[in-house]
Amino acid sequence: MDWTAQLVDQLEYHWDGHLRPRLEGLTDDEYHFSPAQDDRTWDVRPRGTGTADMHGGVGDFTIDFAYPEPRPAPLTTIAWRIGHVVVGVLGARWHDHFGGPPHDYMTHEFAGDAAGGLAQLDRTYAGWMEGVRGLDGDALAAPVGEAEGHWSSAPMATLVLHIHREVIHHGAEMCLLRDLYAHTV
Repeated sequence: MDWTAQLVDQLEYHWDGHLRPRLEGLTDDEYHFSPAQDDRTWDVRPRGTGTADMHGGVGDFTIDFAYPEPRPAPLTTIAWRIGHVVVGVLGARWHDHFGGPPHDYMTHEFAGDAAGGLAQLDRTYAGWMEGVRGLDGDALAAPVGEAEGHWSSAPMATLVLHIHREVIHHGAEMCLLRDLYAHTV
């Protein structure tokens, strides 16, 4: 069995057939929409206007976060979820495992609008998928290494499956927020 093809198909099927088409036409209002009160929402906000204990990013916009994360965690907007997938899910792994550009929460330039966020999402998805397509059976079985901390001895296939679950999970949340926006605003 060609496990690389199976792993590529897993995320590509979801991306091309569900997630990316559902994000077409995303407006700036939807990008920042939350059904919760502003002080109970994490978002990508103009610098200096964040409501969280901490803010990451360079440029005109920052992403809200806290460490440790409060319980319950604040509701997050599509902008926040895209920022998380771009930086913490796809971008960091594209960099660490496939030589993509650095991605971290403190130095990333977060997009304040939907078009910019989607462009970043498309770019990191493409970089990640190019890397996954280049993995053979031996590479999928090899340990992921120090970039993954206490998971360093896990095989690359485990990381690929985890990253794909994260994209599918957060993508479903983005779609649900679009549905809520469409039916409540």
